Amino acid sequence: MPPRRVRVLLAGGGTAGHVAPAVAVARALVARGHRPESIHFVGSARGQEAHLVPAAGFSVTLLPGRGIARRLAGRDLIRNAGAVAGLATAVVRAAALVARLRPGVVLSVGGYASVPATAAAVVLRRPLVLHEQNAVPGASNRLFARFARASAVSFEGTPLPRAVVTGNPVRPEIAAIDRSPAAMAAARQALGLPADAVVVAVTGGSLGARRINEAVFGLVRAWADRSDVAVHHAVGRRDWAGVQADLPRPAAGGLRYQPVEFEERMAELLAAADVAVCRAGGSVAELAAAGVPSVLVPLPGAPGDHQRANASAMVRAGAAVLVPDAELTAERLAAELTLLVDDAPRRAAMAAAAAALGRPDAADRVAVLLERHARS
Repeated sequence: MPPRRVRVLLAGGGTAGHVAPAVAVARALVARGHRPESIHFVGSARGQEAHLVPAAGFSVTLLPGRGIARRLAGRDLIRNAGAVAGLATAVVRAAALVARLRPGVVLSVGGYASVPATAAAVVLRRPLVLHEQNAVPGASNRLFARFARASAVSFEGTPLPRAVVTGNPVRPEIAAIDRSPAAMAAARQALGLPADAVVVAVTGGSLGARRINEAVFGLVRAWADRSDVAVHHAVGRRDWAGVQADLPRPAAGGLRYQPVEFEERMAELLAAADVAVCRAGGSVAELAAAGVPSVLVPLPGAPGDHQRANASAMVRAGAAVLVPDAELTAERLAAELTLLVDDAPRRAAMAAAAAALGRPDAADRVAVLLERHARS
């Protein structure tokens, strides 16, 4: 049950990429002296916020709704009709909630799950602040941008009005990553990784990325004799059961390969890794905060091609290499990684460039922005 009145209402979710920054901001607000019960989330019953927000110790109202399909096939038209009906119901319920809670400020973190409460904030004239995780703004943030008092953005040049570069909030354990030699050795010991190998961390997100998985399987087989390399591979929950028969099994004394379904200890993995291979969504902020060089494979078809824009910002800074999804093969991955694995000075330069982009205090920056625009 939501409280009678809240100081901050956080709107949005759907994916972990939207939920995790919002939770990080809520934790930063608590660290700044706000009571947890003065912070409330509004999201979608279908989204990750349904379990991530309560697990973080905050209250949440879950509304009906789903994203709008951009294709116009018959099945999608039917799906979109249901989505519009659910959205209408959600907006009405969100308006009643915002009228009752009278939040001092509303933070919209984007995604379809943010639309009902953000629309309600506009209609009921509650102060609105946007947060955009990507270099290219999402549809929701573009829709409501002209009503916002400020737009907290993650990249310089993000085209939103009244933009303030705060960075993309990351979890406190990511912000606190220590990559000193002693901390790296401790992280490798905790993960069962060799102390003297070049560690390649691979992840495709919670569900996984089939193209990345297939390229990594081929890479591990091609590099089976490389005893100087260890690959820690988060395969993803979607594909884990189906790839068991195909998992490479290098012989003892060669490359160390550690496949896992999902990596719960991401902070330890980023502390342990010499280089990462991953998509270019919210992981970009974590790589920068930790100072980890990377090979980025943007998700094709991402709205506004925002993952390519995120990856391009890292490449321009000298912190990453971009490989288009369609070009990712075992051979291409091996070629790109060879240039990093065999060149420690280049890895060090890329790590420094990534760290220079990192904003581990992003959550606190957004919290300060909310305090500045909140109505008492």
